[in-house]
Amino acid sequence: MRKRKGKLEEILSKARFHDDIDLYQVLYRDFDNIACVTLKEFIYLSSNFESIPISRIVKIKKGPDVIYSKSNSQKIS
Repeated sequence: MRKRKGKLEEILSKARFHDDIDLYQVLYRDFDNIACVTLKEFIYLSSNFESIPISRIVKIKKGPDVIYSKSNSQKIS
């Protein structure tokens, strides 16, 4: 039986393969800080999600709009 993609996986897939990847910004936990990079840069830094797991993503923006936010994240701007 095949596992269904979650909301975050759907957003990342759409951004990578069906939209302009340069419009997306990823905010992720980097030790005690929140780092903000473009999605393209995040994929490169994480070695395609291997060295930085997808679970560290706390927010994704497309332009000025927040399209994903982890529900249990604390005070992210």
